[in-house]
Amino acid sequence: MRRPVETPAVRRVAPPVDNTPPTQSKVTGGLAALACAACCALPLLIAAGVLTGAGAAILEKTLLAVSAGLAVLALGMWWLHRRRTARLAAVAGAGCGCGGGGCGC
Repeated sequence: MRRPVETPAVRRVAPPVDNTPPTQSKVTGGLAALACAACCALPLLIAAGVLTGAGAAILEKTLLAVSAGLAVLALGMWWLHRRRTARLAAVAGAGCGCGGGGCGC
């Protein structure tokens, strides 16, 4: 009597979750740092006579708001990227609705 050939169980391996920030988030974070550095350079511009006190006050508030907005945007893009890659890894690792636990569907 011949025994049937057993085929090995197909196991889907979940791709690793990518925790590194995406390029768009890195660029946005760099722009936020640049706006923050420009805000810190305002006293030097006032001392050099490039800006007046009133112009510097307006520019300071604007640069702080832009820097904070860009930082929040960069963190939001990173969070969305991590959420998407984790969801895709979870979907790829789920074999036969068993959660990839090898329950033999």
